[in-house]
Amino acid sequence: MSGFEKNMSEGGVLKNLILFSIPFLISNLLQSLYNVADMLIVGHFSGMESMSGVNIGGQVTFILTHIIVGLCAGASVLIGQYIGAGNKVALKRVTATIFSLLLLMAAVITVVTLFFKGAILDLIETPAASYDESNSYLTITLSGLVFIFGYNALAAILRGMGDSKTPMYFVTIACVINVLLDLYLVAGLGWAAKGAAVATVISQGLSMLLCILYMKRKDFQFDFKASSFIIDRQQLRQIFRIGLPSSVQNGVVSSSFLFLNFVVNIVGGVSASAAVGAVGKFNSFVFMPTIAISMSLATICAQNIGAGRMDRAIRACKYGTVIAVCVNYAFFALMQLFPEGVMALFGDNPQVIADGAEYLRSFSYDFLFLPFVFCLNGFYMGGGHTKFTLVTTLLSSVLLRMPVCYFLGVTKQLGLRGVGLGAPAASFGACILVVAFLVSGRWKHNLVEKGLAT
Repeated sequence: MSGFEKNMSEGGVLKNLILFSIPFLISNLLQSLYNVADMLIVGHFSGMESMSGVNIGGQVTFILTHIIVGLCAGASVLIGQYIGAGNKVALKRVTATIFSLLLLMAAVITVVTLFFKGAILDLIETPAASYDESNSYLTITLSGLVFIFGYNALAAILRGMGDSKTPMYFVTIACVINVLLDLYLVAGLGWAAKGAAVATVISQGLSMLLCILYMKRKDFQFDFKASSFIIDRQQLRQIFRIGLPSSVQNGVVSSSFLFLNFVVNIVGGVSASAAVGAVGKFNSFVFMPTIAISMSLATICAQNIGAGRMDRAIRACKYGTVIAVCVNYAFFALMQLFPEGVMALFGDNPQVIADGAEYLRSFSYDFLFLPFVFCLNGFYMGGGHTKFTLVTTLLSSVLLRMPVCYFLGVTKQLGLRGVGLGAPAASFGACILVVAFLVSGRWKHNLVEKGLAT
């Protein structure tokens, strides 16, 4: 076993979960600081038009990034199962395939989205006052998409091997660079949304390059030479079989939040867009513990299931859910009691603070259901049940989040309070589905066929 690999089908279950989740959590918290720092600094030095631009432009990039993260999750699950089963040949092939695939996709998606970016901004009713800022932010972040894709691929592979510390080290360095560049470009040079975008792209590129240099120095199994970028058809099918549902799932969720921005632009204009953007950045930070636990569960469960240790996978899921519930319920109380205090972090515009507090109070009910949805989905992903998580997301996002946002926000004229209720409505529906799937026992079926469960 190489220095990059850690077999988590051995040792204490809770200990493995905590030791793996903490670096993962720190990495995700720091990575989310990219966007939070953008919004904080832009909010204090450039005003609500620039905040709205960062929010709207960032949402489009967010969709593309999370589509790719879904494919990376599929590769991570395969890597975890191969390590648990001790299959070195398949491990090497899947690593080369995911790198090659993402490099190709980054090039294609960058060209296509840059061509259609104007139509996208028009489609979501971007306010005229923040259109130029949105366009500027989006153009620059799309141009650096290869760095964002590359880092996520490297991080997913390392985590699938049980190494969550290495990505943490490099994202820490990049986060510091991002904040310093934000202060220089936004606060110092007055570049507003454009400066925030440049800082983000440079920081993500630095994360990717540092990770590559480290892996080459440590004789990682993939040497990053041009001749090594080969796509293995069998592994490609496996990646798409597991990763495509997750990719579509992430795309649907992200698109539903883009639709949310469309509704917000209708009901509130620039101040509402800026407020919802600030809440979104804050929530992306707050969601990180649960996301880290969920993705850690996917890796830990994949390795234990691959090793035939279903009992350990189930115990890990139970531990993770308890931890996630405690964290989420604490944040729910904070948001209910001090929403204005949260919004004041992003600037002192009274209208933005008032709009954000109204939205945050209703949106925060989402935290009551998220821990159950995320942790059980992490468990299902570890067992390869990404199709189920896709169906769950489609039903909750398309049939609940989007209609509820529009119906309550626009039709019933509840404004931002109504829009905010769309997220908890979707999570409540998803919670019912994931719990029902667990109780039914159907999650065991494909594992029984493979001899991994009884």
